[in-house]
This record gives sequence, C-alpha cells and structure tokens, in this order.
Amino acid sequence: MLASPPARSRRGAVLAVVALLGLAGCSEQPEVIKIGVGQPLSGPLAALGQDMVNGTKMAVDEINARGGVRIGSTRVKLELVSADDKSDVEAGKAAARTLVDAGVTVAIAHLNSGVSIGSAKTYADAGIPQLAISTNPTYTRQDVPTTLRLVANDNLQAKALGSYAAQLAGAERFAVVDDGTPYGKGLADDAAKELAAAKKQVLLRKTTDDKTTDFAAIVDEMGKAKVDVLVAALNDFQVEAIVERAAASGLQRLRIIGGDTLKTDKLGKVAHKVAAIYATSPILEAGEFPSGSVFLGNFRRLYKGDPVYGAHYAYDTVYVVADAISRNKSADRAQLLERLKSPQFDGNAPVTRSMRFGADGEQRYSTVAVYLLRKGVWQPQLRSDRW
Repeated sequence: MLASPPARSRRGAVLAVVALLGLAGCSEQPEVIKIGVGQPLSGPLAALGQDMVNGTKMAVDEINARGGVRIGSTRVKLELVSADDKSDVEAGKAAARTLVDAGVTVAIAHLNSGVSIGSAKTYADAGIPQLAISTNPTYTRQDVPTTLRLVANDNLQAKALGSYAAQLAGAERFAVVDDGTPYGKGLADDAAKELAAAKKQVLLRKTTDDKTTDFAAIVDEMGKAKVDVLVAALNDFQVEAIVERAAASGLQRLRIIGGDTLKTDKLGKVAHKVAAIYATSPILEAGEFPSGSVFLGNFRRLYKGDPVYGAHYAYDTVYVVADAISRNKSADRAQLLERLKSPQFDGNAPVTRSMRFGADGEQRYSTVAVYLLRKGVWQPQLRSDRW
C-alpha cells in the first residue's frame, strides 16, 4: 500500500535529519591537523632547535605522502607550524601563544627547561598536549595535566653525571659550574650531591648565566685549587671558552663532564686541548637504536648531514601522536592526551621503539648515556636506566 502524503513527508524528514547528522559527523574531523613546534630557531641554540623542526617535518612529510592520518574512514593531512622561542622564557610564552592561536592539536615544545616550564600554562589553558625534550623535573610537577616529557628527567641524569664523574680514575678534586637556568642549576646541584655521597671534594661551586663566555676568573680559581674534573652544566659554546682558557692557563690535564647541551659538534675542534670531554645525555643517538639506520639514511638524504640533537625524538613524537589520533578516530585534544597517558597505549615510535608516558607525564622507560668526545665523534661509553 502506498504511504499517505503525511507519512511520506515524515519519512522524508527523518531521512533528511539522518543525512544531516551524517554530514555533521564528517564535519567534526578537521581539514588538517596542525603539529606545533616551539624551539629555539635563533641564537646560540638555533642548531638544536632546527634539528627538532627537521625531525618533525620529516615525519609530517612521510605521513602526508601516504595520504595523512587515518581517522575512521577518512584521511587527514598534517601541517607543521613552528615558532621561535629564542631560548628565552618570555619569548617562549609568546611562541606558545602563537601556536595556540594557530590552532595546533599538539605542541612539540620546548628545548630549554625554563622555557618549557614558563609556557606550560599557556598550552594547558588551551588543552593542548605539550611534549617537551626538556629535562628539569619541575616541568611535569606544575599541577597541569598537559605536560609530557620525551626523555628521562634530570633526577636520573644528575645521578649519571655525578656518579660517572666520581668514578673517573684519579679524580679527587672537583669544580661544579652551572649556567643559572632551571636546567643547569638543578642538574649541577644534584650532581654535586652525588659527588658528596661518593666522598669527593667539591672545591669550587659557581653559578653564572647562560650567555657569558668570560670564564677567566673561574678557570684561574680551578688552577689554584688544582681541580681534576669540572662538572659543567653549561652550553657548548661556554665550555668551548673554558677549554680555550684552561689550555692557555696550563690546565691541559683537566677533564670536563657535562649534560646533553655539550653533546654537539661544536666542541670537536677544541677537545684535544684538555684531557677529555664527556657528556651525559638522556637523548640517545639515533644510531644506537636498532631501527636508527633507516631513519639516519633518510635524514641524511634530506638534510645532507646527521642529526645534531633530538630530531629522531621529534620524528617519533609525530608518529606516536598520529597513531593515537588514528586509534581514537578523532583529533580531539582531550582524547589525545588521555590516550597518550594510557598504560595500555604503546604507540608507533619507528626509531626509539618506546615512547610511553606515565600518568605524571614522565617516560615509563628512560635511559641516560655517557659519551666521550674523541676525534670529533661522541663515542658511547655506558648507558643505564639505573644509576
């Protein structure tokens, strides 16, 4: 029997509503997913920040070449949005605001601990997961839910720094110098505690700033105190200045050990002027991972050189975020954060193979390694998750 005109009208209205709901469901998916990168892109740490951008861009381009991130039955392209934090807290806040205003889904931000800590509330207020390569423990202890760390924190790195320095053959007289930043001072203070626990003499403890290159007075004091080992929570260019001054002052037998900011190619030209330069780092080199060779081959073809810092961590971060979004079938930021912190989530991290966050935003499995600079190459000496 044919439906009466009113019934036909009602049925048509129901079908129209269903169609509209279907369209609405499709419109919930973004046209593009924006990946924010807040890093130092100018100033003395620009090479490290650009390395993070390069790793991010490499992953974004690979995923887009395969059609983008699968969300349900559709695929959505990724877009990289970068902002220069200039290694400065206030500039970092401005960079964070730039990324928030751009509508990023996630922010790979920042490098310097002070900048990451200072900008955390800006991301949190917008509900944007902030994934930082910074290492100061305070970063994840600010009572905001959006802070996640890509590597081990300074508690573990300080143990590695202090305990490795203490066991160096013949090392009895130490100096500890930091750059006054949350990263540098925190790392140096905790390393000094490790030295004290090992019953080593810290004869000189100094705090400077993160810009100075005039270390004449400090080197002179080290000479007078007959320091064997300098524990330096400083930038690479600052240690370069110390090495030059130490060599000119007759301290060629000095050994220097510092954090991950030393582990660049800058010190290769001066390392021979002192006995040894070591660096501890929670950022393991790409080649140390079983899957690192493929990444390195592709990276070298694109950028005509090796990563200088954490490009492979930024690369893995994009893949882990894309995996989480795909499994959620949504680019919703709150759902993304929940997925990233889930103990059941083991996201696709092509290089490191393990980028898993705890409820506190820290890495569930983290490692710190020690490297020795020899003939311009940072050579792995030891790595552990229990120092």
